[in-house]
Amino acid sequence: MAHLQLKGLRKSYGEIETLHGIDLDIEDGEFIVFVGPSGCGKSTMLRCIAGLEEITAGDLYIGGQRMNEVPPAKRGIAMVFQSYALYPHMTVAENMAFGLRLAGYSKDEQRAAVQRAAQILQIEHLLDRKPKALSGGQRQRVAIGRAIVRKPGVFLFDEPLSNLDAALRVQMRVELSRLHRELKTTMVYVTHDQVEAMTLADRIVVFNAGRIEQVGAPLELYHRPANLFVAGFIGSPKMNFVPVTVESASAERVRVRLADGSAVDAAASAPGLAPGTSLTLGVRPEHLVATGATAGNSLRGVVQVAEHLGDTTYLYLEVAGAQGPVVVRADPDNPLTPGDAAHLAVAPARAYLFDAQGVALARAPS
Repeated sequence: MAHLQLKGLRKSYGEIETLHGIDLDIEDGEFIVFVGPSGCGKSTMLRCIAGLEEITAGDLYIGGQRMNEVPPAKRGIAMVFQSYALYPHMTVAENMAFGLRLAGYSKDEQRAAVQRAAQILQIEHLLDRKPKALSGGQRQRVAIGRAIVRKPGVFLFDEPLSNLDAALRVQMRVELSRLHRELKTTMVYVTHDQVEAMTLADRIVVFNAGRIEQVGAPLELYHRPANLFVAGFIGSPKMNFVPVTVESASAERVRVRLADGSAVDAAASAPGLAPGTSLTLGVRPEHLVATGATAGNSLRGVVQVAEHLGDTTYLYLEVAGAQGPVVVRADPDNPLTPGDAAHLAVAPARAYLFDAQGVALARAPS
């Protein structure tokens, strides 16, 4: 295991800076997930840790040792890529042992390491096969096994499940979680899929435009997003956003008014916030209750689309001033249909407010 520390890390390509002074501590044995949209810098960050990209400024420490100029092979890391990159003419066992053979390990040492990794990944029966005889999930296990045999202090995963179908992705998420519990090794995992981030991570690092927006446990980011970006990225479907203006504010409650004149209370603490101040109201789809009857503390809207998925129904409503349709995760037996007027009730504790800069207002004490 190894402790990772990034201090003011920057990466530039000529005059274009892609990482803007990253500070981050990753503890021994943690499963950390870098998440964010395409082009946000998460893969570049991973490649800087691996030594595949030169660090422009700042410092990288692994196990307390500064690694900026240390070659990738000597950093005590192993990387698993989106592409399996298996040698087609080699068997599974030969693919897994290849790095050890290059490093001068004896055949007995190679065999023992491969057997141990194969047992962990439950692929012992595949050792004599070649990659063309494997499924996508099996090939990914082999790629992970090739990393395990090296007994690295840190595993780096760069979107390893992107090439798998939906069912295999679910299965491999379970396998990766089990693998981390068994190996207890530091793992850094890059993905654009926030579902992977929520289900795998001890902590999530949310990247945006080369900067860290927020770091925290999955449910911390879900329940206490620091800003609009994190609130909109974590959660599926994403949080609904509606422009509002302040009617009144105190240390326990902020009352806001929507474009159609309806009012909603949010459990935010903002004493002294002036009436008329523009804010953004955020509510997650699962925290709205849609009904055709009048409801207190509610938004008003008209149903545009109803998606019936069996175990749940998603309602898409037009709400005055909203940024796109407002989505509600409803009971599968909800009777509302397109064209129906609806009230969307929300508990004040489930309503979030963000200022003009996108920063979340403090939550009222519970």
